[in-house]
Amino acid sequence: MSPRRNSRRRDEVPIDSEQLRRGAGRTQVEHDGEWAIRMIPGGTSLKAYRCPGCDQEIRPGVAHLVAWPADERGDLSDRRHWHTSCWRARDRRSPIIQRSRSAPRYG
Repeated sequence: MSPRRNSRRRDEVPIDSEQLRRGAGRTQVEHDGEWAIRMIPGGTSLKAYRCPGCDQEIRPGVAHLVAWPADERGDLSDRRHWHTSCWRARDRRSPIIQRSRSAPRYG
């Protein structure tokens, strides 16, 4: 059995110094634009976040990622914390409709 090759994904764009200054780990080109992505390892997060993909809480200490538009307009308010699996599946899911607690779930 030959060793596994670790190669870059074709859709990844090399990171430049400006993106590094802004805190990006890498950039990724998707159907909905170019995104700056940073992985957050487990144990480093001290705060809970709401994942926009599934509308569930990302508990403190859970590994996840932060994504924001990679263009020059992206600022801190554009950053969103995602479960890694939700980020990968976002093009296959319908948008999450946020409902109040008393609203019916189906109907």
